[in-house]
Amino acid sequence: MRYVVIGAFVLICASLASAGLFMFRDRSGSKRMVKALAIRVGLSIGLFLFLMAGYYFGLFKDRL
Repeated sequence: MRYVVIGAFVLICASLASAGLFMFRDRSGSKRMVKALAIRVGLSIGLFLFLMAGYYFGLFKDRL
């Protein structure tokens, strides 16, 4: 489970970085930055739902 969450977080950060790159380098007015940010939002919502479902189904153990 830990690797899935870390992998999703890396993908979210990569999407954010690519959106920033498109913002500075793409002067033609294309929608690549908007698409990259939409992917980031989708990944963030997916990660949130995955974490909520994992907690509900007891996939995460308490480490107190």
